[in-house]
This record gives sequence, structure tokens and C-alpha cells, in this order.
Amino acid sequence: QSSGLVEDGTKCPNDKDQHPTLSPNTTCPAKSPNTVCPIKALEVEDPSWLVDNNRLRSLVEVKDIQDALRDPELQKMILKIDGSSEPEKELEKVMEGQAFRQFTDKILDIVSPQE
Repeated sequence: QSSGLVEDGTKCPNDKDQHPTLSPNTTCPAKSPNTVCPIKALEVEDPSWLVDNNRLRSLVEVKDIQDALRDPELQKMILKIDGSSEPEKELEKVMEGQAFRQFTDKILDIVSPQE
């Protein structure tokens, strides 16, 4: 069983309400208490790509995103990416379509606003 420790031996910062089980090979590079460690193993080339909990939570409040997530076709695309052995290739495929690209643009506007 994994202890959920990051490489430096500190506890992986997760939501207080949720404590996902991390696989033994999963490390969480997050140093911020507002960053959730993924349940799936995840390689991040640049730690600045991590999104803090406050920005993730703000997505919940956006009606356009709520409405988009109710779309069965978008749900299928997300599940296909999530379940793929090659998620980056799957993401590239769905990004060719306008609906998914619009959805991701809305998310990016919130989690990574242009300054």
C-alpha cells in the first residue's frame, strides 16, 4: 500500500475530504496545498501545468461548462481520452472537432487566463 508521499518524503497534498490511493510508483510534484495529486499516474513536463484547487473549483460554477458536461457526445470523448492507452493521441483527434475545442477553450480561460 502506498503512503502517498512525494519524493521529498512529505505527504501528498490532497483535499481534506478526499484521500485517493496513489499507486506505489506515483509521485506528486505538487508543493502547493491547493494542488490535488492525480489518482492515475501522470507525468508532467512542466510543474506550472498543474492547476490549483481554487481554479478547479471555479470551473464548477461556470454554467457554460456545466451545460457542456451534460452533452453525451462530450462525455464520450472525455471517457475515450481517459480510458485510452495513448491519451495524447486521443486528445489530438477530438481537438480536431469544434465542440471539444470550444469546451477546452472555456476551461483554459478559467484555469490559465491570459494576462
